[in-house]
Amino acid sequence: MIVALTASALVACTPLPDNKADGRADEPLSVTTTSRIALPARPRDLPLDHLDPCAVLSAEQRTQLSLDNPPSNYVESSFGNAKACTIRSNTSGNVVRLALVTVEGVEVWLSENAQVEASQTAVIGFPALTVRTPGLDHVCNVEVDVADGQFLDVMFRDGGNETQVKQEILCQGAQRAAEAAVTGLLQRG
Repeated sequence: MIVALTASALVACTPLPDNKADGRADEPLSVTTTSRIALPARPRDLPLDHLDPCAVLSAEQRTQLSLDNPPSNYVESSFGNAKACTIRSNTSGNVVRLALVTVEGVEVWLSENAQVEASQTAVIGFPALTVRTPGLDHVCNVEVDVADGQFLDVMFRDGGNETQVKQEILCQGAQRAAEAAVTGLLQRG
């Protein structure tokens, strides 16, 4: 299986056998998934099933993050139809997206085929990854390992500011938003 990741897309496909002119078929290539980073154990599970992503952050948390537009629910098809929420800030011009991914675990970002730069971090004691996609300097993601086969995707991006926000600042924003989201999840259960 080949997995290609971008900041806002995750596409998985299995290559089909290549039929030769003489009718023979080559076997599909097998791709080995190896982790460059070994994540520590979670302090507990925070299952994302049946949650509303726009209810993860309280109104007070959104205010603290300068997210002053109303949250908007949608489905992120590139993450297996994950429930997602996007919130824009008129103050900073930045955008936060929370996606509740329940079809695969955070280790997908550690695949040698992921084509991203992932570094280990922690969010309120939960193992996480800061993910940068080469060539996409206007976005940063924090991926939080919350349960087996599930992760919280927090994307923080420049929403079209006159002066582009540096990626390091975007990663700090993604980390703060991830901390607020995990705090919200902990308060729920």
